[in-house]
Amino acid sequence: MLINMSLKEYINDLSSDSPAPGGGAAAALTGAQGIALTMMVANHTKGKKKYSEFEDLICEALDKGEKLKKSFLAGVDADKEAFGKVAAAYAMVHGTEEEKEARRQAIAEASVPAAMAPFQVMKDGIEGLELTLSLMGKSNKNLVSDLYVAAIHLEGAVTSAAYNVFANTGSFKDKKKGEMLDEEARQMLKRSSELKDSILGR
Repeated sequence: MLINMSLKEYINDLSSDSPAPGGGAAAALTGAQGIALTMMVANHTKGKKKYSEFEDLICEALDKGEKLKKSFLAGVDADKEAFGKVAAAYAMVHGTEEEKEARRQAIAEASVPAAMAPFQVMKDGIEGLELTLSLMGKSNKNLVSDLYVAAIHLEGAVTSAAYNVFANTGSFKDKKKGEMLDEEARQMLKRSSELKDSILGR
């Protein structure tokens, strides 16, 4: 599993000629780093008398953050697994008409989980940005720059994952479903940008 690798091993694997891990896994890991930073700020605020009025918010943020962190990390390997099936489908023999049709069907089938894995990263990223925004002005002010970096990472995860969604929806057998997922992803892109700007004070 990718998440059990050392950082050096992962980066070396990512930079190799192997088709996976790729952009989808990198998007999920970027999101994990973002929410981890948000949690770090919460942990440096928890129990501080100066921020006691926000203690419930901080504790809730840590609980939500932990769930998001686990989901992001699971997304790293989920993307690799999903892409592996897509790659296997594209590698199928396609000489005869029957083989071509079997290959098309396999690609269409594999494209759905390959799109849904990064789509989950997008959903987690939006939730992470909302969580980060909720801590602005209510957490350790000495670490506000870490919330900025968290927001940049989380928005980057959403944006990066979106392009992995778009890369697969075109192969859906159910074209309507693909179009609906694309539209939802576009709306999420807009929302993530707005959230990031709100956190950065733009």
